[in-house]
Amino acid sequence: MSPRTKIALALTLFSAVMAIGASMAFFASPAMATPPASGGATLDPGMGFLAAALATGLSSIAAGFAVAHVGSAAIGAITEKPELLGRMLILVGLAEGIAIYGLIISILILNRLG
Repeated sequence: MSPRTKIALALTLFSAVMAIGASMAFFASPAMATPPASGGATLDPGMGFLAAALATGLSSIAAGFAVAHVGSAAIGAITEKPELLGRMLILVGLAEGIAIYGLIISILILNRLG
């Protein structure tokens, strides 16, 4: 494995862990566990927006690195064996799914805010 691939893999894993951590920190906050006497939970909107931004931003960065490396490898494989086109498109789509997961998490966080 080349050093460039190792760096991309490390950044992808770091982004995924940060997005999951941001969403878990928001959903498991003490404000969510103990509602006030008025009946509604008080949430710090700033932390919610920060968690949503981290989930979307870091997962998009990770997806960019993943698509860049998988896409370049796919082009190299397709030039040698054109029958691999369908499989390579699926792999690039799976790499792009990382950004969609981060967007879904941020939508869930923003729905919880208001």
